[in-house]
Amino acid sequence: MTARGHQQPQPGQAPHVLRDYALLADGERGALVGPRGDIVWLCFPYWDSDAIFSSLIGGDSDYLVCPTGRYVWGGYYEPGSLIWRSRWVTEQGTVECREALSFPAESERALLLRRITAIGGPATLDIELRPRAGFDRHPLTELTGSNGLWTGRTGGTFLRWQSGPGARSSDGAVQLRLELDAGQSHDLVLELSTRERTEPLPPPAELWRATESAWQREVPALSGCLAPRDSRHSYAVLRGLTSASGGMVAAATTSLPERADAGRNYDYRYVWIRDQAYAGQAAATAGTPALLDDAVRFVSERLLEHGDRMAPAYTTLGKPIPDQHHLDLPGYPGGYDLVGNWVTEQFQLDAFGEALLLLAAAGRLDRLEAEHWRAAELAATAIEKRWQQPDAGIWEIDNRPWTHSRLTAAAGLKAIAAVAPRSPASTGWLALADRIVAHTSEHALHPSGRWQRSPHDEKVDGALLFPPLRGALPVDDPRSLATLRAYLADLTLDGYAYRFRHDERPLPDAEGSFLLCGFLVALSLQATGEPVEARAWFERTRAACGPPQLFSEEFDPHQHQLRGNLPQAFVHALMLESACRLSDGGC
Repeated sequence: MTARGHQQPQPGQAPHVLRDYALLADGERGALVGPRGDIVWLCFPYWDSDAIFSSLIGGDSDYLVCPTGRYVWGGYYEPGSLIWRSRWVTEQGTVECREALSFPAESERALLLRRITAIGGPATLDIELRPRAGFDRHPLTELTGSNGLWTGRTGGTFLRWQSGPGARSSDGAVQLRLELDAGQSHDLVLELSTRERTEPLPPPAELWRATESAWQREVPALSGCLAPRDSRHSYAVLRGLTSASGGMVAAATTSLPERADAGRNYDYRYVWIRDQAYAGQAAATAGTPALLDDAVRFVSERLLEHGDRMAPAYTTLGKPIPDQHHLDLPGYPGGYDLVGNWVTEQFQLDAFGEALLLLAAAGRLDRLEAEHWRAAELAATAIEKRWQQPDAGIWEIDNRPWTHSRLTAAAGLKAIAAVAPRSPASTGWLALADRIVAHTSEHALHPSGRWQRSPHDEKVDGALLFPPLRGALPVDDPRSLATLRAYLADLTLDGYAYRFRHDERPLPDAEGSFLLCGFLVALSLQATGEPVEARAWFERTRAACGPPQLFSEEFDPHQHQLRGNLPQAFVHALMLESACRLSDGGC
């Protein structure tokens, strides 16, 4: 093995299509790695912190490990983990880079592990480390290197990089050309910390063993699910997005456009109560209580703290989300540089219903403590007090009396009453649920017998498939069946499902297919006794991803590309729930 300084590494600034990015995550933060071995996104110390690597949205910062010369890229996750192997077939042979964030996480330190191995022939790679904290505002300073260990600082982040010999500094970066003989391996360890550290870095082999063992402990076999390998992968993604607080971010990224130049760019590095409840319900269905307990803990704490003023979303530390503002970056092509989210100012009634559905799922598994019951009472009281108020709804469009929100609130009340039969409040909860359903049926039932989006919006909506699945009314209720039929007729095309009609344009011209809705169709068809059709929808929807098998919010069926932030947690949650409910024997 030889290494020597190299002044012109292959550039890593041009972004890839989203389907080509893999996620490395440890619960507190996540990195995206592309086909050039380019880590283009990593916020530190937390998900919603400023980025250290931001070339995904136009910054001049990344961490590149790339073969020289011509190559063909591939890659795969080790089963049941977020340990990724970038793999390149070159003109000399094959080379792999095994990469992960050390797991389990530390809140104020991240260790990024990369092990490069030449397989079946020699390998030559260009390596460059160019961190710039604060979304590219703070270059690398105080840089020193000795005996293959580099130390430096970028903004308030201290770093140490174990590169091995031969690296050189140049223009705010550290560069290395690495040459390996067949069968040789080389470890790179990058430490990011909120304080300066002097203790020796742990040996790479020790970090790898700990990370492997932790993923083995955290991700269950799920052998009874349909598509167990993919089910385990979705579970691993959900676990990787879940912090020590129990909060699960909606996605690892910000600013990735749902449609080029359409203005739909959002920051999803926060915990949505609704998405957290979806993940908890999926975990309950799978019989995997760890993620369920995390969700119950986080949501209960927010209810106990804020009651009927619970916000739709929080940071992973349970703090308010900052207002939207722009960065001084170009953005991902077709989008722009936006952080923060206006959701914190919204009222979303369905979040209280989803919280009750989550708590009820935990109650059925006898996993509720006294404080969780107090949280349930607060959620029920919030619904009683506010169910007639217009709200922003699941799609966060504008304030209306959304049918989905009200029926979800009713479903939550019915579910929590069913697991609290001896509670004096349960009778009142059931009566309130019946009153909400009756009122909604009186004002938001279409003349054809199906549910419509709101009293003043006659269109059908994919969100209206949720309430019967959650027990607001039976799945074979005529209103449920009529809604499903209307949805399939009006909002699906070529095996892809859409949220709602924006206007008179063909569905794919208005927005991408919505992967959450594809799994909802599969669940609805399974619940109404059509298992063959349900599996067809499940298979079609789970194929809407790239080689790393990560789901975004939307999928462009014409170009077969992912759209929006990556990975989208609630899609992985519904994939897991669908895989469990569609299996013959259950998970």
